[in-house]
Amino acid sequence: MIDTVRPRRSVLYMPGSNVRAMEKARELPADALILDLEDAVAPESKELARSQVCEAVKAKGFGRREVVVRINALSTTWGEADLAAAADAKPDAILVPKVSGRKELLQVEARLQSVPDVAIWAMIETPLAIFHLAEIASAGGRLACFVMGTNDLIKEFRGSHTPDRQNLAAPLSLSVAAARAFGLAVIDGVYNDINNSDGFYATCVQASAFGFDGKTLIHPSQIGPCNAVFAPARDEVEAARKIIAAFEKPENRGKGAIALDGRMVELLHAEIARRTVALADAIAALEGR
Repeated sequence: MIDTVRPRRSVLYMPGSNVRAMEKARELPADALILDLEDAVAPESKELARSQVCEAVKAKGFGRREVVVRINALSTTWGEADLAAAADAKPDAILVPKVSGRKELLQVEARLQSVPDVAIWAMIETPLAIFHLAEIASAGGRLACFVMGTNDLIKEFRGSHTPDRQNLAAPLSLSVAAARAFGLAVIDGVYNDINNSDGFYATCVQASAFGFDGKTLIHPSQIGPCNAVFAPARDEVEAARKIIAAFEKPENRGKGAIALDGRMVELLHAEIARRTVALADAIAALEGR
């Protein structure tokens, strides 16, 4: 049985202090939007951004896009007010930054007790978070998704960005493993050079190979390539439907492996096929096809 699949191929950050950008986001083909109250907002604009973001969320003008509000950490001057206002606005999810253990998530969970249907997403962007991945992923409750903060990780590691990201291979792989172990979605970090389309595309392909559901973005020009990479190709979907149909034939029900087009296909391939088709169908529904 495949759980409900929600496309999160492209997850675009939008600065909460920029009303025009948020209005433009209503027409962009991103699967999800992160309306940001944290890194993208200067200290003197925090309260204005909070008000603007929550008004935008309450207006419910973002269509089928998943809407997420990234608050400031609860330990900051603005965190508690951000969380209270976001909870009142009721986005699809609240993104918690600088998560290093279960404690931060449990604090947010406790403050959302009276608010139904708002999920929690967790930023993975500190060295401690990497060492505590299983603990964080097992928090349960509303936790639904990991978001990689690769810029912050590089900063905290005192490293530097490299084209192949080999210096991030361990944190990225371990984050995917922890997310999958506990049934969470997991989104890759941003790509900073918006003028390097080839580099961005290569990083999307790499992230897909790691197992990420999608990628966080900093510019609308990145949406199209990202959506293409993280969506199953047409021939992949057709092959998946063929595998599903073969296993559903009366003579093949209950079998662990069958012959199809000259090769052996196992039940695990049928499970992969069902998820592929579910994702393709969900993307089609999201795009109104």
